Amino acid sequence: MVRMLPPEDTLSPVNPQKQRVGWSRLWHAAGYSLAGLRAAWHEKAFRLEAIVAAFLLPLAFWLARSWVEAALLVGSVLLVMIVELLNTSVESAIDRIGPQWHALSKRAKDMGSAAVFLSLLLAAGIWGAALVQRLSAA
Repeated sequence: MVRMLPPEDTLSPVNPQKQRVGWSRLWHAAGYSLAGLRAAWHEKAFRLEAIVAAFLLPLAFWLARSWVEAALLVGSVLLVMIVELLNTSVESAIDRIGPQWHALSKRAKDMGSAAVFLSLLLAAGIWGAALVQRLSAA
């Protein structure tokens, strides 16, 4: 059996980003990341989390007694925002497929929501422990 190869022009990648290397690739990737953050700002949940983060991140450096505590406090806040971005991307991909209800679409969206919930619980636990430690030592 002879295997036919597609014409030469169909072998080119669909995404020109894949052909970039070095600083050019890094520069364009940073632009895509900023575009993602701009898009996320239009999501109510992400916007609320970003506003809360603007308050909590400076507070973390006052509350922390060591760089490890500061890293945990800051990291837990950033983790919530990261998980929210991933959840929003899952929801966007599901919504692109179609507006009709489907059990697998619901499952994917519910799992994304659960991931955000767990990250919020983790952040609340870390911040609660730090507050209790700080207030009990005062």
